[in-house]
Amino acid sequence: MIYTDRPPAAGAKASSTPTNFGPDAADSTSLPYALRQVVQRYPVTLYSGANCSPCSNARKLLQDRGIPFSERTVNTVQDGEALKRISGDLLLPVLSIGAQVLKGLAASEWHQYLSAAGYPEKSELPGNYRYAAPAPLVQTQKAEPATAAQPAPAATPVTREAPANPAGIVF
Repeated sequence: MIYTDRPPAAGAKASSTPTNFGPDAADSTSLPYALRQVVQRYPVTLYSGANCSPCSNARKLLQDRGIPFSERTVNTVQDGEALKRISGDLLLPVLSIGAQVLKGLAASEWHQYLSAAGYPEKSELPGNYRYAAPAPLVQTQKAEPATAAQPAPAATPVTREAPANPAGIVF
C-alpha cells in the first residue's frame, strides 16, 4: 500500500486483490505496528506433516488466534532429519516461537508461550491478510546436467631426497 499527499491519477483503479502478508512475504508492513514488532522478534514456524490431524488442529489454533506464521512440511527423509536437528524428535506438530521449540500440540501451553512472546490474545490481522503457503522443510535442488567432464590432470609423483639431517625431519 502506498500513501502520498496527492490524490490518485484520474482513471486510476484501486486494487482490491488480497495480498499475501505472511511472515515470509515481502510486504508485512501492513500488519499493526505492535504485531509486526513481535513477529520480527519472535517469528512463529509450524512444522507439520500430510494427513496429520494434530497438525491441522495446530494450524487452526494459530489462525483462530491471528498469529502470523510460516509453515514447513515434513514429507521426506531429509525433512525428517532436519526436524530431528531442530526438535530432537520426529513428533509432529512442532511449533517454534523465536528460539523456543514446542513439541506436540498442547493448546494451553502454546497459548502461554505465544502470550509470553507478546502475541495478542485475539486476532489483529488486517481483513485481507493471507497466510503463506506451506513449504517443504528442506528445499530440494535440481541436479545440474552433467557437462563434458575435463580429464583430471595427471598426478605428478613427489620425490624427496634423503634428509641431510640425522633426525630425518622433513619440513
